[in-house]
Amino acid sequence: MEIRPAVDTDFDAIWSFFQPIAAAGETYALDPGIDRANARRYWMEASKRTLVAVERDADGRETVLGSYYIKANAQGPGDHVCNCGYMVALEARGRGVAGQMCEHSLALGRELGFRAMQFNCVVSTNQGAVRLWQRHGFEIVGRLPGAFRHPREGLVDAYVMYRAL
Repeated sequence: MEIRPAVDTDFDAIWSFFQPIAAAGETYALDPGIDRANARRYWMEASKRTLVAVERDADGRETVLGSYYIKANAQGPGDHVCNCGYMVALEARGRGVAGQMCEHSLALGRELGFRAMQFNCVVSTNQGAVRLWQRHGFEIVGRLPGAFRHPREGLVDAYVMYRAL
């Protein structure tokens, strides 16, 4: 697997997993009905660096396995802390793609001069993500009671997770 900067043509592949993840409404505080144009703006806007995890076949053709973005979490005096969002294609789950993207984002964050990384809304029912981020050194530094409207579980907590770089 290779992680490289996303290019405009990668959004077709990103959309193929972005749309069902957003529509499920279980892990991202996004409108489940977000359209392609707004999704593209959200994931690929200029204030973010967007990357893709790709796998090449024997003929050199790429398959996008996942994507992440990195951006400043705040402006001005808070711009030394970055924020990331990660999505993995359904067919690539369980293969360590999210973990590799996390490791890549930690290194890139350091390279870009960020001092810390913060996730603002990790849904408490997304235990796989919570465990993964904790394995990568993130701590739950805040709990937002009932901050996420889960489609099956109702109001669930969201965590703020943080780690120094």
